[in-house]
Amino acid sequence: EAPNLTLTPDAAAAEQQREANAVKLDESQLTEAERKMVDDFAQKIDITDSNVVLQYGAAAQKNIAGFSESTLNSVRTKDLGEVGQALSSLVIELKGFGKDEDEKGIFGFFKKKRNELEAMKASYSKAEANVDKIVTVLEGHQVTLMKDIAMLDQMYELNTKYYKELTMYILAGKKKLEKVRAEDLAQAQAKAQASGLPEDAQRARDLEDMCVRFEKKLYDLQLTRTISIQMAPQIRLIQNNDTLMAEKIQTTIVNTIPLWKNQMVLALGLAHSQQAMEAQ
Repeated sequence: EAPNLTLTPDAAAAEQQREANAVKLDESQLTEAERKMVDDFAQKIDITDSNVVLQYGAAAQKNIAGFSESTLNSVRTKDLGEVGQALSSLVIELKGFGKDEDEKGIFGFFKKKRNELEAMKASYSKAEANVDKIVTVLEGHQVTLMKDIAMLDQMYELNTKYYKELTMYILAGKKKLEKVRAEDLAQAQAKAQASGLPEDAQRARDLEDMCVRFEKKLYDLQLTRTISIQMAPQIRLIQNNDTLMAEKIQTTIVNTIPLWKNQMVLALGLAHSQQAMEAQ
């Protein structure tokens, strides 16, 4: 909608308009069957029953609380630092190979004595054994990360379900509250004003207090729904971190290590050629 500019805003009207837009926005996210479910459920709500008001939407709130706890446990038990340490150890192992050679790197041994070729082969065998051990650890981490990514997808869908459930509770409550204030409360206040009897005035005040308590309950549900809204990007953030780490492991296993081994094969092949040339 186009913005409405005014120098004398009516605070009450503006608040009502915002509430109407919020309800309209939420209802647009529901299917036709869900809208009918909200309307039918709203008819069953009795805001004069204190127990009903106290327990209204409590099950959905408990679901969100339990879901938040399970998400926290998932993050707490995840040790991406261990994965990073394994990757760092691999990089150190690869870069550290041949450090005892001269400034020209692994090809510097061409100018040295023949027995240094055997020393290089031994050093490569030792490095390869260490690399293979680290790769085994990384593959285990990769499997765990892939399982976590799938689990987080399920958690995201579950959070979406809880969010919609809370939204339906809030919409049904707002519909009922609006109807009670427009009909029952208005009639009770009119009757009290017409009769002037203290018992009628007390009934009107009691009903108004009940409406206020139920409104506070709806506000509490809205706060819980905000937690659900915030949970969605947090789940995706954790999932993206896991995905990036899994991709890093995949790249290391299928690219970095084979490239390193190919370079070693080339180096050994050149060394053998050099020996043949010298012998000739």
